[in-house]
Amino acid sequence: MKRRTFVALPAAALARPLPAAPTAAFEGPAVVEGNLPVFAEQLKAELDFPLSWARTRGDFRTWQRRARAQVRELLWQPEDRTPYDAEIIDEQPGEGYRQRQLLFNVTRHSRVRATMLLPDGPGPFPTALLLHDHGAKFDIGKEKLIEPWYDETRRASAQAWAARYFDGRFVGNTLAARGYAVLAVDALGWGDRGGLTYEGQQALAGNMFHLGSSLAGLLAYEDMRAAGLLATLPEVDERRIAAVGFSMGSYRAWQVAALSRHIAATVAVCWMTGLKEMMVPGNNTLRGASAFHMLHPGLSRYLDIPDVASIAAPRPLLVFNGELDTLFPRPGVDVAYAKLRAVWNAQRAGDRLTTTLWPGRGHVFDRPMQEDAFAWLDRWLRP
Repeated sequence: MKRRTFVALPAAALARPLPAAPTAAFEGPAVVEGNLPVFAEQLKAELDFPLSWARTRGDFRTWQRRARAQVRELLWQPEDRTPYDAEIIDEQPGEGYRQRQLLFNVTRHSRVRATMLLPDGPGPFPTALLLHDHGAKFDIGKEKLIEPWYDETRRASAQAWAARYFDGRFVGNTLAARGYAVLAVDALGWGDRGGLTYEGQQALAGNMFHLGSSLAGLLAYEDMRAAGLLATLPEVDERRIAAVGFSMGSYRAWQVAALSRHIAATVAVCWMTGLKEMMVPGNNTLRGASAFHMLHPGLSRYLDIPDVASIAAPRPLLVFNGELDTLFPRPGVDVAYAKLRAVWNAQRAGDRLTTTLWPGRGHVFDRPMQEDAFAWLDRWLRP
């Protein structure tokens, strides 16, 4: 057996740190301004939206089915045929219309309260599904669009919101006075379904992913269910249901039109852009949090934002943006409008598409914009 020799080292030598191994110099930040990775431009270059109409062409109905199926898959929401079981819990007279509260099963997991206005008279009426905005204001949701007669605290909050974005008007009440039935429902986290905070959005979205679901997908699917509910109500003309929304509600409006056969026309105000052109340093979308309500993982590998909206063609679509709206830079708006126009024109339905960049406007839906939008809606739903 070989003898082993041990050499004792001084304690100081044992304590001395070993020389560091040579390493390559590393320079540069991990991210760039606006929370984008340093390789963001390379990622953008890889996005060629292969499922867009412009790339595939062919038979439009075939493309429409494929594109809709792809979006539907990425919602991560199983088909839900739970009966709506609508129940009227309150009805009060208004000025030229009735004010109604009802409960219904928006999914198998959630029974929600909605507000509805019904014009005086027998009906059935042309109807608007009203889709509320985000605004990082969670105490009110449906009340942003229909003035609440049932809660003075919410009424004060809603009136301040209407003054800020809608020239002091409630879009739903204005439409009801014009002869439309209207329905508004809280999205998860707002109003009756509140408790959400700005910081909490990201955690909620992350936990939904852990649970095999998606916050944006749930929002989209609940809007589809609300449209389906309207089509069952006796006061509603199921052939004349519009989706109407501002800001995040605009996104929801063209999205539900793309996904639901019940939407006959759409008014979408202040949410339309090309994806690549929107994702630039400083854009609000890059802050995270609120973006999760409008983010379907993997969708951009197939379709651009206006490609999704185009699934609704050739049904009538009105899209407004504000020239000074910093949330949606002009290049993105121009790209989106051109893509929409190409699809509607290809379907010989150019007269059914209105795209307007309003001069001097920011992120608002003021009275002149409303008057134009509502007259357009009359053209298609109240000929």
